[in-house]
Amino acid sequence: MHNRALLIAFHFPPQAASSGIQRSLSFSRHLPASGWEPMVLTAQPRVYINQNPSQLASIPGGLLVRRAFALDAKQHLGWRGRYLNASALPDRWATWALGAVPAGLALIRAQRPKVIWSTFPIATAHLIGLALHRLTGLPWIADFRDPMLQPAYPTNKAQRRIYGWIERQTIRRCSKAVFTTHGAMALYRERFPELAPDKFVVIENGYDEDMFTAAPPAPAPATERPLTLVHSGLLYNTGRDPAPFFEALARLKARGAVDAATLRVVLRAPGNTPNINALIDKHGVGDIVAAAPAVPYAQALTEMLSADGLLIFQGTPFNNQVPAKVYEYFRARRPIFGLVDHAGETARVLDKGGFGDQAYIDDPAEIADVLARFLERVRAGTAHVATPELVAGSSRTHRARQLAALFDEVAKA
Repeated sequence: MHNRALLIAFHFPPQAASSGIQRSLSFSRHLPASGWEPMVLTAQPRVYINQNPSQLASIPGGLLVRRAFALDAKQHLGWRGRYLNASALPDRWATWALGAVPAGLALIRAQRPKVIWSTFPIATAHLIGLALHRLTGLPWIADFRDPMLQPAYPTNKAQRRIYGWIERQTIRRCSKAVFTTHGAMALYRERFPELAPDKFVVIENGYDEDMFTAAPPAPAPATERPLTLVHSGLLYNTGRDPAPFFEALARLKARGAVDAATLRVVLRAPGNTPNINALIDKHGVGDIVAAAPAVPYAQALTEMLSADGLLIFQGTPFNNQVPAKVYEYFRARRPIFGLVDHAGETARVLDKGGFGDQAYIDDPAEIADVLARFLERVRAGTAHVATPELVAGSSRTHRARQLAALFDEVAKA
Protein backbone atom coordinates (compact mmCIF):
# COMPACT_ATOMS: atom_id res chain seq x y z
CA MET A 1 0.00 0.00 0.00
CA HIS A 2 1.65 3.22 -1.20
CA ASN A 3 -0.68 5.72 0.50
CA ARG A 4 0.65 6.11 4.03
CA ALA A 5 -0.57 8.51 6.71
CA LEU A 6 1.18 9.55 9.92
CA LEU A 7 -1.34 9.77 12.79
CA ILE A 8 -0.23 11.81 15.83
CA ALA A 9 -2.32 10.86 18.85
CA PHE A 10 -1.57 11.16 22.56
CA HIS A 11 -4.63 9.11 23.51
CA PHE A 12 -3.81 5.60 22.36
CA PRO A 13 -3.76 2.21 24.13
CA PRO A 14 -2.88 1.48 26.89
CA GLN A 15 -4.08 4.94 27.94
CA ALA A 16 -7.42 4.77 29.76
CA ALA A 17 -10.01 7.29 31.00
CA SER A 18 -10.38 9.10 27.66
CA SER A 19 -12.84 8.10 24.96
CA GLY A 20 -10.43 9.80 22.54
CA ILE A 21 -8.48 6.58 22.19
CA GLN A 22 -11.47 5.08 20.34
CA ARG A 23 -11.32 7.74 17.61
CA SER A 24 -7.59 7.33 17.01
CA LEU A 25 -7.73 3.56 17.34
CA SER A 26 -10.67 3.16 14.99
CA PHE A 27 -9.04 5.26 12.28
CA SER A 28 -5.93 3.10 12.53
CA ARG A 29 -8.13 0.00 12.21
CA HIS A 30 -10.38 1.09 9.34
CA LEU A 31 -8.28 3.35 7.09
CA PRO A 32 -6.62 0.41 5.26
CA ALA A 33 -10.01 -0.61 3.84
CA SER A 34 -10.09 2.77 2.07
CA GLY A 35 -6.57 2.49 0.67
CA TRP A 36 -4.54 4.25 3.38
CA GLU A 37 -1.90 2.60 5.55
CA PRO A 38 -1.68 4.38 8.93
CA MET A 39 1.32 4.78 11.22
CA VAL A 40 0.84 6.06 14.77
CA LEU A 41 3.11 8.45 16.63
CA THR A 42 2.17 8.48 20.31
CA ALA A 43 3.74 8.79 23.76
CA GLN A 44 5.55 6.40 26.06
CA PRO A 45 2.99 4.68 28.34
CA ARG A 46 4.69 5.99 31.49
CA VAL A 47 2.89 9.32 31.01
CA TYR A 48 -0.55 7.71 31.39
CA ILE A 49 -1.76 7.86 34.98
CA ASN A 50 -4.68 5.57 34.07
CA GLN A 51 -3.83 2.53 31.97
CA ASN A 52 -5.81 -0.41 30.63
CA PRO A 53 -3.33 -2.95 29.22
CA SER A 54 -6.19 -5.05 27.83
CA GLN A 55 -6.76 -2.30 25.24
CA LEU A 56 -3.42 -3.21 23.64
CA ALA A 57 -5.13 -6.23 22.10
CA SER A 58 -7.29 -3.81 20.08
CA ILE A 59 -4.28 -2.42 18.16
CA PRO A 60 -4.31 -3.92 14.64
CA GLY A 61 -1.60 -6.47 13.96
CA GLY A 62 1.13 -5.02 11.78
CA LEU A 63 0.31 -1.41 12.67
CA LEU A 64 3.51 0.62 13.03
CA VAL A 65 3.34 2.40 16.41
CA ARG A 66 6.18 4.68 17.53
CA ARG A 67 6.07 5.64 21.21
CA ALA A 68 8.21 8.73 21.70
CA PHE A 69 9.85 10.03 24.88
CA ALA A 70 7.48 12.02 27.08
CA LEU A 71 7.07 13.05 30.71
CA ASP A 72 4.03 14.17 32.67
CA ALA A 73 4.85 17.39 34.55
CA LYS A 74 2.61 16.36 37.43
CA GLN A 75 4.07 12.85 37.80
CA HIS A 76 7.67 13.33 36.79
CA LEU A 77 8.54 17.02 37.21
CA GLY A 78 6.59 17.91 40.32
CA TRP A 79 6.56 17.24 44.03
CA ARG A 80 3.52 15.81 45.80
CA GLY A 81 1.27 16.70 42.89
CA ARG A 82 2.51 20.29 42.59
CA TYR A 83 4.55 21.46 39.61
CA LEU A 84 5.68 24.67 37.94
CA ASN A 85 3.26 26.13 35.39
CA ALA A 86 6.21 26.71 33.08
CA SER A 87 6.80 22.95 32.89
CA ALA A 88 3.24 22.38 31.67
CA LEU A 89 2.93 24.74 28.70
CA PRO A 90 0.96 24.21 26.57
CA ASP A 91 0.01 21.18 28.68
CA ARG A 92 1.49 18.71 31.18
CA TRP A 93 2.88 16.60 28.33
CA ALA A 94 4.85 19.33 26.54
CA THR A 95 8.02 17.21 26.74
CA TRP A 96 6.36 14.79 24.30
CA ALA A 97 7.29 17.22 21.52
CA LEU A 98 10.98 16.79 22.36
CA GLY A 99 10.78 13.09 21.56
CA ALA A 100 7.99 13.09 18.99
CA VAL A 101 9.39 15.61 16.48
CA PRO A 102 12.66 13.67 15.91
CA ALA A 103 10.75 10.37 15.96
CA GLY A 104 8.24 11.75 13.47
CA LEU A 105 10.99 12.97 11.14
CA ALA A 106 12.59 9.50 11.25
CA LEU A 107 9.26 7.88 10.40
CA ILE A 108 8.67 10.31 7.53
CA ARG A 109 12.13 9.66 6.09
CA ALA A 110 11.75 5.88 6.35
CA GLN A 111 8.07 5.42 5.44
CA ARG A 112 7.33 8.38 3.13
CA PRO A 113 3.76 9.17 4.25
CA LYS A 114 1.70 11.47 2.06
CA VAL A 115 -0.23 13.20 4.83
CA ILE A 116 0.01 14.08 8.54
CA TRP A 117 -2.99 13.92 10.92
CA SER A 118 -2.95 15.15 14.52
CA THR A 119 -5.73 15.22 17.09
CA PHE A 120 -6.54 17.61 19.95
CA PRO A 121 -7.44 17.95 22.99
CA ILE A 122 -3.79 17.47 23.86
CA ALA A 123 -2.38 20.74 22.48
CA THR A 124 1.11 19.29 22.17
CA ALA A 125 -0.21 16.92 19.46
CA HIS A 126 -1.01 19.89 17.20
CA LEU A 127 2.32 21.49 18.10
CA ILE A 128 4.06 18.31 16.88
CA GLY A 129 1.90 18.27 13.75
CA LEU A 130 2.76 21.91 13.08
CA ALA A 131 6.49 21.27 13.47
CA LEU A 132 6.49 18.22 11.19
CA HIS A 133 4.40 20.04 8.59
CA ARG A 134 6.77 23.01 8.57
CA LEU A 135 9.87 20.79 8.42
CA THR A 136 8.64 18.45 5.68
CA GLY A 137 5.99 20.37 3.73
CA LEU A 138 3.60 17.41 3.96
CA PRO A 139 -0.11 18.28 3.95
CA TRP A 140 -1.57 18.30 7.44
CA ILE A 141 -5.08 17.60 8.69
CA ALA A 142 -5.81 18.91 12.19
CA ASP A 143 -8.52 17.09 14.15
CA PHE A 144 -10.37 18.96 16.93
CA ARG A 145 -12.31 16.64 19.18
CA ASP A 146 -13.04 19.77 21.26
CA PRO A 147 -12.58 23.48 20.52
CA MET A 148 -9.20 24.70 21.77
CA LEU A 149 -9.98 28.13 23.17
CA GLN A 150 -13.23 28.15 25.12
CA PRO A 151 -14.76 30.93 27.23
CA ALA A 152 -13.79 29.25 30.50
CA TYR A 153 -10.78 27.23 29.35
CA PRO A 154 -7.84 27.45 29.68
CA THR A 155 -8.04 29.63 32.78
CA ASN A 156 -4.27 30.11 33.23
CA LYS A 157 -3.26 33.27 31.31
CA ALA A 158 0.06 31.94 30.02
CA GLN A 159 -1.54 28.70 28.91
CA ARG A 160 -4.36 30.60 27.24
CA ARG A 161 -1.90 32.73 25.25
CA ILE A 162 -0.01 29.65 24.05
CA TYR A 163 -3.24 27.84 23.22
CA GLY A 164 -4.30 30.86 21.17
CA TRP A 165 -1.02 30.86 19.26
CA ILE A 166 -1.15 27.11 18.56
CA GLU A 167 -4.78 27.38 17.51
CA ARG A 168 -4.09 30.24 15.06
CA GLN A 169 -1.03 28.54 13.58
CA THR A 170 -2.89 25.24 13.26
CA ILE A 171 -6.01 26.64 11.61
CA ARG A 172 -4.08 28.82 9.17
CA ARG A 173 -1.42 26.29 8.17
CA CYS A 174 -3.31 22.98 8.09
CA SER A 175 -4.85 21.77 4.84
CA LYS A 176 -8.14 20.84 6.53
CA ALA A 177 -9.50 21.42 10.05
CA VAL A 178 -11.80 18.61 11.14
CA PHE A 179 -14.40 18.88 13.91
CA THR A 180 -16.66 16.35 15.57
CA THR A 181 -19.74 18.61 15.64
CA HIS A 182 -21.35 21.17 13.35
CA GLY A 183 -21.53 23.64 16.24
CA ALA A 184 -17.77 23.54 16.73
CA MET A 185 -17.19 23.94 12.99
CA ALA A 186 -19.51 26.98 12.89
CA LEU A 187 -17.63 28.47 15.85
CA TYR A 188 -14.31 28.24 13.98
CA ARG A 189 -15.75 29.57 10.73
CA GLU A 190 -16.88 32.64 12.69
CA ARG A 191 -13.52 32.90 14.44
CA PHE A 192 -11.57 32.72 11.15
CA PRO A 193 -13.84 34.40 8.56
CA GLU A 194 -10.91 35.16 6.25
CA LEU A 195 -10.41 31.44 5.50
CA ALA A 196 -12.34 29.47 2.88
CA PRO A 197 -15.41 27.75 4.42
CA ASP A 198 -14.50 24.43 2.78
CA LYS A 199 -11.32 24.30 4.86
CA PHE A 200 -13.55 23.31 7.80
CA VAL A 201 -15.04 19.81 7.79
CA VAL A 202 -17.12 17.69 10.18
CA ILE A 203 -16.33 14.03 10.83
CA GLU A 204 -18.40 13.00 13.82
CA ASN A 205 -17.48 10.36 16.34
CA GLY A 206 -19.03 6.93 15.97
CA TYR A 207 -19.24 3.39 17.21
CA ASP A 208 -17.06 0.42 16.30
CA GLU A 209 -19.05 -2.54 15.01
CA ASP A 210 -16.21 -4.94 15.82
CA MET A 211 -16.54 -4.04 19.49
CA PHE A 212 -20.27 -4.76 19.50
CA THR A 213 -19.73 -8.03 17.65
CA ALA A 214 -17.15 -9.10 20.23
CA ALA A 215 -19.32 -8.11 23.19
CA PRO A 216 -20.92 -10.98 25.12
CA PRO A 217 -24.58 -11.50 24.14
CA ALA A 218 -27.16 -9.65 26.19
CA PRO A 219 -29.11 -11.87 28.57
CA ALA A 220 -32.74 -12.64 27.81
CA PRO A 221 -35.00 -10.13 29.61
CA ALA A 222 -36.75 -11.38 32.71
CA THR A 223 -40.52 -11.31 32.63
CA GLU A 224 -40.87 -9.70 36.06
CA ARG A 225 -38.32 -6.98 36.66
CA PRO A 226 -38.09 -3.18 36.87
CA LEU A 227 -37.27 -1.15 33.79
CA THR A 228 -33.54 -0.48 33.68
CA LEU A 229 -32.03 2.83 32.54
CA VAL A 230 -28.25 2.99 32.08
CA HIS A 231 -25.75 5.82 31.85
CA SER A 232 -22.22 4.74 30.96
CA GLY A 233 -19.45 7.25 31.73
CA LEU A 234 -18.35 10.17 33.87
CA LEU A 235 -20.65 12.61 35.65
CA TYR A 236 -19.51 15.81 37.37
CA ASN A 237 -20.80 18.99 38.92
CA THR A 238 -20.38 21.27 35.90
CA GLY A 239 -22.23 20.30 32.73
CA ARG A 240 -23.14 16.75 33.75
CA ASP A 241 -24.62 17.26 37.20
CA PRO A 242 -26.99 14.38 38.05
CA ALA A 243 -28.53 16.20 41.07
CA PRO A 244 -31.55 17.65 39.17
CA PHE A 245 -32.19 14.19 37.71
CA PHE A 246 -32.15 12.69 41.21
CA GLU A 247 -34.57 15.40 42.36
CA ALA A 248 -36.86 14.57 39.43
CA LEU A 249 -36.79 10.90 40.40
CA ALA A 250 -37.65 11.86 43.98
CA ARG A 251 -40.67 13.82 42.70
CA LEU A 252 -41.86 10.88 40.61
CA LYS A 253 -41.32 8.58 43.58
CA ALA A 254 -43.38 10.88 45.80
CA ARG A 255 -46.20 10.80 43.23
CA GLY A 256 -46.10 7.01 43.17
CA ALA A 257 -45.07 7.06 39.48
CA VAL A 258 -41.86 5.09 40.12
CA ASP A 259 -40.43 2.87 42.83
CA ALA A 260 -37.81 0.15 43.27
CA ALA A 261 -40.20 -2.45 41.82
CA THR A 262 -40.73 -0.53 38.57
CA LEU A 263 -37.48 1.35 37.88
CA ARG A 264 -33.76 0.76 38.26
CA VAL A 265 -31.13 3.34 37.21
CA VAL A 266 -27.50 2.26 36.78
CA LEU A 267 -24.80 4.93 36.61
CA ARG A 268 -21.84 2.94 35.30
CA ALA A 269 -18.38 4.30 36.19
CA PRO A 270 -19.60 7.84 36.99
CA GLY A 271 -16.37 8.86 38.75
CA ASN A 272 -16.24 10.46 42.23
CA THR A 273 -18.51 7.72 43.54
CA PRO A 274 -18.62 9.04 47.13
CA ASN A 275 -20.01 12.37 45.90
CA ILE A 276 -22.54 10.64 43.62
CA ASN A 277 -23.67 8.38 46.46
CA ALA A 278 -24.04 11.40 48.76
CA LEU A 279 -26.36 13.03 46.21
CA ILE A 280 -28.34 9.80 45.82
CA ASP A 281 -28.80 9.63 49.60
CA LYS A 282 -29.65 13.33 49.83
CA HIS A 283 -32.56 12.90 47.41
CA GLY A 284 -33.71 9.60 48.88
CA VAL A 285 -33.48 7.57 45.68
CA GLY A 286 -30.95 4.94 46.80
CA ASP A 287 -33.52 2.19 46.27
CA ILE A 288 -33.74 3.14 42.58
CA VAL A 289 -30.29 4.50 41.62
CA ALA A 290 -26.93 2.74 41.90
CA ALA A 291 -23.46 4.14 41.14
CA ALA A 292 -21.73 1.08 39.68
CA PRO A 293 -17.99 0.44 39.24
CA ALA A 294 -16.17 0.42 35.91
CA VAL A 295 -16.26 -2.78 33.87
CA PRO A 296 -14.38 -3.86 30.72
CA TYR A 297 -15.52 -2.07 27.58
CA ALA A 298 -17.13 -5.17 26.04
CA GLN A 299 -19.15 -5.72 29.22
CA ALA A 300 -20.28 -2.08 29.19
CA LEU A 301 -21.54 -2.54 25.62
CA THR A 302 -23.47 -5.65 26.68
CA GLU A 303 -25.06 -3.61 29.45
CA MET A 304 -26.16 -1.00 26.89
CA LEU A 305 -27.66 -3.70 24.67
CA SER A 306 -29.64 -5.20 27.54
CA ALA A 307 -30.93 -1.92 29.01
CA ASP A 308 -34.52 -0.77 28.54
CA GLY A 309 -33.33 2.80 28.01
CA LEU A 310 -30.12 4.82 27.90
CA LEU A 311 -29.34 8.18 29.52
CA ILE A 312 -27.29 11.10 28.18
CA PHE A 313 -26.11 13.96 30.42
CA GLN A 314 -24.71 16.93 28.44
CA GLY A 315 -25.28 20.45 29.71
CA THR A 316 -24.62 24.00 28.55
CA PRO A 317 -20.80 24.08 29.06
CA PHE A 318 -20.56 21.32 26.44
CA ASN A 319 -22.98 22.73 23.87
CA ASN A 320 -20.41 22.40 21.08
CA GLN A 321 -19.63 18.77 21.92
CA VAL A 322 -21.39 15.43 21.53
CA PRO A 323 -20.42 12.51 23.80
CA ALA A 324 -19.00 9.62 21.80
CA LYS A 325 -21.37 7.30 23.66
CA VAL A 326 -24.33 8.80 21.73
CA TYR A 327 -23.26 6.87 18.65
CA GLU A 328 -22.81 3.69 20.68
CA TYR A 329 -26.32 4.26 22.00
CA PHE A 330 -27.56 4.51 18.40
CA ARG A 331 -25.94 1.16 17.59
CA ALA A 332 -27.43 -0.43 20.70
CA ARG A 333 -30.84 0.49 19.27
CA ARG A 334 -32.32 1.27 22.66
CA PRO A 335 -34.57 4.23 23.57
CA ILE A 336 -32.61 7.31 24.65
CA PHE A 337 -33.52 9.93 27.24
CA GLY A 338 -31.49 13.14 26.92
CA LEU A 339 -30.69 15.50 29.80
CA VAL A 340 -29.36 18.36 27.72
CA ASP A 341 -29.40 22.04 26.87
CA HIS A 342 -32.01 22.26 24.10
CA ALA A 343 -29.75 24.71 22.23
CA GLY A 344 -26.73 22.38 22.32
CA GLU A 345 -25.18 20.12 19.72
CA THR A 346 -26.15 16.93 21.56
CA ALA A 347 -29.80 17.95 21.45
CA ARG A 348 -29.45 18.64 17.71
CA VAL A 349 -27.93 15.21 17.04
CA LEU A 350 -30.63 13.49 19.08
CA ASP A 351 -33.37 15.48 17.32
CA LYS A 352 -31.92 14.60 13.93
CA GLY A 353 -31.96 10.93 14.92
CA GLY A 354 -35.63 11.16 15.95
CA PHE A 355 -35.02 11.07 19.72
CA GLY A 356 -37.41 13.68 21.08
CA ASP A 357 -37.40 12.56 24.73
CA GLN A 358 -35.22 15.37 26.06
CA ALA A 359 -35.38 17.61 29.10
CA TYR A 360 -33.28 20.56 30.23
CA ILE A 361 -30.55 19.06 32.40
CA ASP A 362 -30.93 21.60 35.25
CA ASP A 363 -34.76 21.61 35.46
CA PRO A 364 -36.11 18.88 37.79
CA ALA A 365 -39.75 19.67 36.95
CA GLU A 366 -39.19 19.32 33.20
CA ILE A 367 -37.09 16.19 33.72
CA ALA A 368 -39.84 14.58 35.82
CA ASP A 369 -42.58 15.31 33.27
CA VAL A 370 -40.63 14.18 30.20
CA LEU A 371 -39.18 11.15 31.99
CA ALA A 372 -42.66 9.98 33.07
CA ARG A 373 -43.86 10.06 29.45
CA PHE A 374 -40.64 8.36 28.27
CA LEU A 375 -41.08 5.51 30.74
CA GLU A 376 -44.67 5.01 29.61
CA ARG A 377 -43.52 4.62 25.99
CA VAL A 378 -40.71 2.27 27.01
CA ARG A 379 -43.21 0.06 28.88
CA ALA A 380 -45.55 0.11 25.91
CA GLY A 381 -42.76 -0.74 23.47
CA THR A 382 -43.39 2.43 21.44
CA ALA A 383 -40.29 4.43 22.39
CA HIS A 384 -38.14 5.49 19.44
CA VAL A 385 -34.95 3.58 18.53
CA ALA A 386 -32.34 4.32 15.87
CA THR A 387 -33.17 3.43 12.29
CA PRO A 388 -30.88 1.09 10.31
CA GLU A 389 -29.83 4.07 8.20
CA LEU A 390 -28.80 6.07 11.28
CA VAL A 391 -26.89 3.10 12.66
CA ALA A 392 -24.99 2.55 9.40
CA GLY A 393 -24.10 6.23 9.04
CA SER A 394 -22.83 6.41 12.63
CA SER A 395 -20.23 3.65 12.35
CA ARG A 396 -16.53 4.36 12.69
CA THR A 397 -16.03 2.46 9.44
CA HIS A 398 -18.06 5.17 7.73
CA ARG A 399 -16.09 7.89 9.55
CA ALA A 400 -12.80 6.34 8.39
CA ARG A 401 -14.04 6.45 4.80
CA GLN A 402 -14.74 10.16 5.27
CA LEU A 403 -11.23 10.74 6.60
CA ALA A 404 -9.69 8.70 3.77
CA ALA A 405 -11.55 10.89 1.27
CA LEU A 406 -9.94 13.97 2.91
CA PHE A 407 -6.53 12.30 2.72
CA ASP A 408 -7.11 11.67 -1.01
CA GLU A 409 -8.09 15.29 -1.53
CA VAL A 410 -5.15 16.92 0.27
CA ALA A 411 -2.59 14.45 -1.09
CA LYS A 412 -3.64 15.24 -4.67
CA ALA A 413 -3.61 18.96 -3.97
